[in-house]
This record gives sequence, structure tokens and C-alpha cells, in this order.
Amino acid sequence: MAEELKNLVRAELAQSVDPRVTAMAAAIAGLYPAAARAVLFYGSCLRQSELDGLMLDFYLIVSDYRDAYPGIWLTVANTLLPPNVFPFAQDGLAAKYAVLSEADFARLNGPEAGDVSVWARFAQPSRLVWAADETARAAAVAAVARAAPTLLSWAAPMTWDRDDPLAVWRQGFALTYASELRAERKGRSESVVDTDPERYARFGAAAIAAPAPYAAKAWKRFRRRGKMLSLARLAKAATTFAGGADYLAWKINRHAGTQIEVRPWQRRWPILGALILLPRLFLRGAIR
Repeated sequence: MAEELKNLVRAELAQSVDPRVTAMAAAIAGLYPAAARAVLFYGSCLRQSELDGLMLDFYLIVSDYRDAYPGIWLTVANTLLPPNVFPFAQDGLAAKYAVLSEADFARLNGPEAGDVSVWARFAQPSRLVWAADETARAAAVAAVARAAPTLLSWAAPMTWDRDDPLAVWRQGFALTYASELRAERKGRSESVVDTDPERYARFGAAAIAAPAPYAAKAWKRFRRRGKMLSLARLAKAATTFAGGADYLAWKINRHAGTQIEVRPWQRRWPILGALILLPRLFLRGAIR
């Protein structure tokens, strides 16, 4: 069963993408010549097959944080609170990319991860759009193949109908969305599965895992830790992501149907602006 899942992951990661995505991935890797191992494309732009006017999402996998950065600050930040997130633009397209080491990428896709942020994303479709060599490609496949069993193992005990793999997937995504600060409309987690139910049925059959013990307690822990980590990562992104306040407002407006406007002082002090803005967004239901 494990080999069947790896074959499914390998085939899915190898599917073609828009040439502009491939070019952007190669350019991102080119920023880290001593460290880049793989670049993965994921998220709403992949699901919707739309690029223009949107923000593309990538993960850059590096050999080691010390190889990736010239200074100590970014190395320490990526080690203590992974990932670091940076903006990127090319040929009229905008993107952001998150940086993880190969070791962290494998760990954070597995059940030992302390939060849901990585395995929740890579249990969904993704594409391996650049790899340094076949060893890096194999490592990426092995790491991504850990994500679906992790999600299903944690979600199954929380699902009424465990015999329906799509029900387990839907419950899993509903729980992961509730474990992070999300600017998404209600029902978004279900639409992820409904976009390609045949894919989730195939992966569910191959990724079936024993239900995790003490799942209810684990999800409470995921929710507490996930919200705190989301805030911490938002604060860190203010130091690495130029225009982060405008991107945050754009994303919330797009997904939650709000009309948030960023004021000049919020661009100058994005951490303070976010801390003031977040309680208002919670009260208005824009984020959950």
C-alpha cells in the first residue's frame, strides 16, 4: 500500500504545469544556488488552473538553512519558526515562496509534526516543478507521500462515517482549516475535495492509515498551537515580505468578501497594524 501511494504521489507531482510556473520555479531556485533542492507548486492557483492576477504559491526545499542564507537572522528564524516566506515576481506574475529544509519538509509532513500547516497542504495536489537531481526528486516524493496518511490518521477518529473515504477527507480539511487563521468562506474545506473527488478516493484507498489515538485531544492542541503559530509567522513575515500588509488585505478580501483597506501607517508598522486588525477581523468573521 505504501508503494502504491508513492507511485500516485510521484505521478501527480510529475504532471505538467503552465510553462510560466516552471520558469518561475527555476528562477526561485536560482536565488539559492548553494542550497536549492526542489521547488513545489501548490494551492488555489493549481486547483483553479488560473495564474493572472493571483498569487502563486511555492515551497522551496533547501539542503540546509545555513547553506541558504548569508546571515544569521534568517537562518535562526527558519530554524526556530519554519518556514520563512518571501515574495517573488516575474513576467507579470506574483508569487510567494516558503523555505524549508529537506529534513523539516519530511518531518512536518508526518504525524510527529506539532501543527497542521505543511501536511494539510501537501495532502492536497501539488507539482514538483524543479528538482536539483534525482536524489532531490525522490526525497520530495517520499516527504509528500507522508502527508495524506497523516491527515487521514488524525481525521478518521473524528469522522462519523469512517467507511466513506471522502467523508474522512472532508472532515480532515475542515479540522485543519479550523486549526489555522484562515480567511476563507464557510464550506471552503469541503470544496477542496469536491474539486476532484476521484483523486481523493484514489489517494484515500492508497493512504489508509490506522486511526491515531487520542485524536480529539490532538486536534485541540493543533487548534491552540496553530492559531499562535499563525500569528507568530505573520509577525515574522512582516520582516521578510515587502508589501505584506497589502497582500494580507488582498487575500482576506478575496476569500472572505470583505473590503479591508490598508492605511499608510499599517504599511510602516505592519506588525502593530496586524495586531490591531486581527481582533476586528475575528469579530466580523473574516478570519476564523
